[in-house]
Amino acid sequence: MLSVGLFSCSSYKQISYFKDLDDSSKMYTQGRSIQTAVYHPITIQPDDILQVVVSTIDPQTNEAFNVSQDDKTTTTSDVLNAPKNLNGYLVDKNGDIELPVLGRFHVEGQTTEQIKDSVTAAASKLLRQPVVNVRLANFTVNVLGEVTHPGSYNIAGEKASVLDALSLAGDMTIYGKRDNVILMRSDNGIQKKVARFNLNNTQMMSSPYFYLRQGDVIYVEPTKSKAASTDNRATRTYAIAGSVLSVILIVISRL
Repeated sequence: MLSVGLFSCSSYKQISYFKDLDDSSKMYTQGRSIQTAVYHPITIQPDDILQVVVSTIDPQTNEAFNVSQDDKTTTTSDVLNAPKNLNGYLVDKNGDIELPVLGRFHVEGQTTEQIKDSVTAAASKLLRQPVVNVRLANFTVNVLGEVTHPGSYNIAGEKASVLDALSLAGDMTIYGKRDNVILMRSDNGIQKKVARFNLNNTQMMSSPYFYLRQGDVIYVEPTKSKAASTDNRATRTYAIAGSVLSVILIVISRL
């Protein structure tokens, strides 16, 4: 009973976030300002997939300037981390995309807003008051380790944080280490950058890695209690198997 009580107390301390927030009355009435990282818009890289839609008041014109949803030549489901049946324009190794009628655009290193301005300028030479929308279609992050639903997640918008990714994965399990969440990020496809987060402290929000980039991998390390519980389950399994075998041997010996 003592060991169970100590384990329960330890588990409760491990699963809480942001322990540096006090419980004073001021926190309830006025709150507290927390410094967060400066958000820098995502820039496009080779192998990204862009959805570019040019709209006008003429439906036939729209068809000429946009990719048909049934056009499988633009489907990029074979690209790493791309959701299946995703339509869009694959950024080639030179950092370019090619749009119907409008031609080729160099997009590497640019934000979706900058690309939108370039496409709008080109479309305005042929169309009257075109409306252009540009979206990064394969903004995908991978969440691994001690979370409820580990896997690959596609982010709908562009401004998403580590907390958003953990939320998509169903939050950490009680065995996830809140003070040692690891993020791995590709740096120009040449090397990986690794950062650690301590979710027990609100200062993690000021980390330059707080906001996600396409292809980020988040790993939640298990606590020692997870290893201990795994060992205990294995021990119980072996003990039960041994007991059953002993009973069988005793029954056989008496026959």
